[in-house]
Amino acid sequence: MKDISIIICAYNEERTITGVVSACCTYNPMADILVVDDGSSDRTVTELEKLGNEYKFRLEVLPENRGKSWAMVHGVEQCSSEIILFFDADVSNITRQHFQSLLGPMAEGKADMVLGQPRDTMIDYRINPFKSLTGERAMFRKDLLPILEDIREIRFGVETFINLYYQAEGKRIQYVLLEGLSHPNTFEKVSTLKATKKYISEGQEIARTYMNNYELIIRRVENQINKIVSVK
Repeated sequence: MKDISIIICAYNEERTITGVVSACCTYNPMADILVVDDGSSDRTVTELEKLGNEYKFRLEVLPENRGKSWAMVHGVEQCSSEIILFFDADVSNITRQHFQSLLGPMAEGKADMVLGQPRDTMIDYRINPFKSLTGERAMFRKDLLPILEDIREIRFGVETFINLYYQAEGKRIQYVLLEGLSHPNTFEKVSTLKATKKYISEGQEIARTYMNNYELIIRRVENQINKIVSVK
């Protein structure tokens, strides 16, 4: 699979960014690897610049922190590959199989979007109600282009909007388990107070995305009803 861009959006991930980028480069030597630094204030950019002496990847440094969705859109705009794979900058224990699980269904024409769920998270993956908000997701670039302006400034509501849009359009979504991939929760990265504030802010952005896109919710429900009727 040659026509793939892997986009890694990073903000203050100096502890994990080296492992993530090196794994993406090692296991995907033919892919276009792009790291978008979203105005980090720690040593993330320094670590990436050092890593550039060893691995081939592109680095885009945004002058200020604009939020996850802005970084994702910027990354898509800088890529031209048919398939876009977003990969979180704070995960660990990455293996070759994780990329095969995410990209395989796309290459085989079995899915329009593949969402990867890490097993090791704060909530058991089998009952995790937030698994659709995962940062590990593969999509066709052509499907993202029409909604770039819709998602550019919605920050942590970006995954919610993308999911709603794909469901409303009746696109094929597949979930895969990324066995062994570890994703830390915010409480492990910052203080309890900062983590709590961050979760509240993210929750508000997600809720706002639902409220502002009720027409997508209606279309999603209509698609689900049509599927049930067609099966009967």
